[in-house]
Amino acid sequence: MADLKANVQETKHGFHVEGYEKIEYDFAFVDGVFDVGNPDLAECYKKWGRVLAVTDKNVYGLYGLKMENYFNHYNLKLKVHQTSIGEKAKTIDTFLEIADILVVGGGLVTDVAGFACAAYRRNTNFIRVPTTVIGLIDASVSIKVAVNYGRYKNRLGAYHAPLHTFLDFTFLRTLPIAQVRNGFAELIKISSCAHIQVFDLLDKFCEQLIETKFGRADGSRSEIRKAADIINREGIYEMLKLESPNLHEIGLDRVIAYGHTWSPMHELIPETPLRHGHAISIDMAYSATLAMQRGILPDKEYQRLLNLFSRAGLSIDHPQFDDEVLDKGTAAILKTRDGLLRLAVPSPLGSCTFLNNVSPQELRQALKKHKEIAKLYPREGAGIEAYVDSSDTGYTDLETENLSVERAAKEAGVLRNARDVANGCMDERDNLIVVKAAVGSQAKGHPMNISEIPINGPPNDIEAQA
Repeated sequence: MADLKANVQETKHGFHVEGYEKIEYDFAFVDGVFDVGNPDLAECYKKWGRVLAVTDKNVYGLYGLKMENYFNHYNLKLKVHQTSIGEKAKTIDTFLEIADILVVGGGLVTDVAGFACAAYRRNTNFIRVPTTVIGLIDASVSIKVAVNYGRYKNRLGAYHAPLHTFLDFTFLRTLPIAQVRNGFAELIKISSCAHIQVFDLLDKFCEQLIETKFGRADGSRSEIRKAADIINREGIYEMLKLESPNLHEIGLDRVIAYGHTWSPMHELIPETPLRHGHAISIDMAYSATLAMQRGILPDKEYQRLLNLFSRAGLSIDHPQFDDEVLDKGTAAILKTRDGLLRLAVPSPLGSCTFLNNVSPQELRQALKKHKEIAKLYPREGAGIEAYVDSSDTGYTDLETENLSVERAAKEAGVLRNARDVANGCMDERDNLIVVKAAVGSQAKGHPMNISEIPINGPPNDIEAQA
């Protein structure tokens, strides 16, 4: 929500306007945002008496009835627009389809519907309810909203803050493991450059965090859930501390841009696109190789970082990452970053520095060395389920998407058959989600003490644009 203050003064030749915009918005941790026992979301809409929602078709298939029951309980009229938005569908055409829908869900939907809200009457309020790891950890933090246009990613957009963001990690129970892994990369990004304690926890519990969907899967050990709650809260908090002074990205030296220098090329070059998490992992791993070669990232820490990518099943390299892709990506990012590379790298782990004076020759030599190192890792540096598939909404037809989501939903015990997903309706007994208060102390604003846990040491014709 924005609060504008300005004044006007006469000058010798005309007038001078000086204005300031106060931006404020809230985040709330909640388990079961659509449980009728949690009135917070409904309270946001009471003065209007209605809710207009844009939601991913898969999400509505799983939670549609629960959403309807929730708003009915609070006597709020609900109108829903279902959509499938993948990178290919993140376009102005999709934006025009939903320009009259004013409240959004999460994920890529946030980008497109958020932009629709920024454009509709020039400024329409909205509330975010992200449902994926990337949505919860990364997309929920920024106020950027955008669509792809022509051959460029995020070419048309705005800076438009939501009124409120509800962070409900119980959605992860129905998220496919591939998407959990996809979001894990964003946590490696922020922790390796800004929060060593979170990195230590990711390193200690890596496989268990992914397997248990950050402690939300049935049967998860309390130790894993506790670690996950610390990781998620501290990761989001660190991102907010870094981004809040620079919401409009006027400052171009951005810690959270680690892994986002060449990654747009990795998402676009393969005929079947790489998932975002795998694309930035390749970028982060290569950037770390460059830092290691320069002697600003100790070899032991470098190996620890690459081992974590590998253990998480994230990509370290890709066959099509060659000198040509490197050069094209560098040229594109130099335009975006005002002629400087501004390459964020960990130095050492838990802190960050920026590299500018890097020659094309040094970049190519580092890439050659990186590929040699990557081949020594499991799968020769390739990731697990690295390419977009039916669980990435917008890349396939809904019927195919349902098959992938159905598997995750059945594992979570929220439905019995695929028809429930396709029809967007479930027997109320199937849709009940029983979750203990995984973030109870966090929801009250009392962060957990990290010391309590012991720590071990382009075919699609889109060009790269960060």
